[in-house]
Amino acid sequence: MPETARQIADDLRARIDDGEFGPGARLPGEPALVREYGVAKMTASGALKLLVAEGAAVSRPGSGTYVREFKPILRDATKRLSRERRDAGESIWSSDVGERPMTVADLEVREEEAPRWAARALGLDEGARVVVRSRRYLVDDEPVLRAVSYLSADLVRGSRIAQPDPGEGGIYKRLAELGAEPVRFGEDLRARMPNSEEASALAILPGTPVIEICRTALTSEGRAVEVNRMLLDAGAYALRYTFDS
Repeated sequence: MPETARQIADDLRARIDDGEFGPGARLPGEPALVREYGVAKMTASGALKLLVAEGAAVSRPGSGTYVREFKPILRDATKRLSRERRDAGESIWSSDVGERPMTVADLEVREEEAPRWAARALGLDEGARVVVRSRRYLVDDEPVLRAVSYLSADLVRGSRIAQPDPGEGGIYKRLAELGAEPVRFGEDLRARMPNSEEASALAILPGTPVIEICRTALTSEGRAVEVNRMLLDAGAYALRYTFDS
């Protein structure tokens, strides 16, 4: 029975996972897939397009379709937020990428009136001011995440949190120095398709969804001191959560 484009794409992905086609390897072209699977050229083309749309491969016009070389980032939400890491002066993001080259782009720190949703999340009155920290993260020179943090301006105004470089240990270390150490975190996640601006900011491959994470950081008294809205390229990340029973 002839294979469908979906079945061929799944088979090629399995062969990629098994190492038959390594990172950067050229995948069989349409003529080779037609011969191997006994399908029409349109079906073979559809299988390759599926792999590109799902982020497993990239198309190079005039050359062929190649296995994507980018290694997914394992985001361990539990370990990355540990107090031990920030006490050691390590950034949250370094726990995701290890020794891989990471850069911060488009860093902007500003003060503005809090959006209504952020004011509610932080327990602020409508019209209250917040310090906003916006940035993009690039790994191996590829944009993978955009994050925008909101903090009460009355709490952090004049501190290093309101400066581009908050120092070792990041803003959570600085919050602890202000007597507002975050000790509990909550994250709400959802997957969706990006809008055109988001796709451009993260150089999202066609058909690739994003993962939107909204994290709230709370003190031991239950006070919300930061809300962070993050947008992740779903093709670049694997998420891990570990819990005690």
